[in-house]
Amino acid sequence: MPAALTVASSLEEQEQTHLVPNANAFDNKISNQYDDRPKRRGPQPKDLGVSTRKDVVGEDYLGLKPCGSAPNCFCSTDNVEDDPEHSIPSWTYPKQMTKSQAFQQLKDEIERYKPGQGNIDGGGFKIVVADVEKGYIYVQFEALKNGYIDDVEFACIPSLGENHVQLRSSSRIGYLDFGVNAKRINYIAEKMRNIGWKAPGVEYETHKGYFLENQA
Repeated sequence: MPAALTVASSLEEQEQTHLVPNANAFDNKISNQYDDRPKRRGPQPKDLGVSTRKDVVGEDYLGLKPCGSAPNCFCSTDNVEDDPEHSIPSWTYPKQMTKSQAFQQLKDEIERYKPGQGNIDGGGFKIVVADVEKGYIYVQFEALKNGYIDDVEFACIPSLGENHVQLRSSSRIGYLDFGVNAKRINYIAEKMRNIGWKAPGVEYETHKGYFLENQA
């Protein structure tokens, strides 16, 4: 089975064995203050993972789930010419590292993520899938008050660069994200740059529409 399809199958297996948390709060949330509030987590997208997608002209490409029209998503496999507001650069790890070493580094940094940083993700997070050998990580992050879930993925797609890591961060529901996805990407990106990765963040100069709409 091709690596891309194996990644998607791995995600489906996680769903079938109920390892994807849909109803309960994450253990690393920063407070119980809003536990009595109804939570709007939204349904988990069915087409996460690496698979064959279609671009705006109907041509096939291998990538992560493309963003929709709302300013609440970023994806490095979205074509920058077709969708500059949602497209972001992939990250690259040092060439002397193997893929599994790089994804283990990335997993370690994600595990050290601080819920509540930048006043976001106070509901905590959970690494749902972490396959460092195949090069795929899927994480769910939760907002503290309303329980909104964001889906974040990191994947190696060799056809897009041997030492490149593709990434996607997206809200499940709503239209605006008030800067949450950009803050999360920028936080993790800084941690990766500190250990030698080339990991661009989301900048105002390249995503003015996003920052203006979200007033971030």
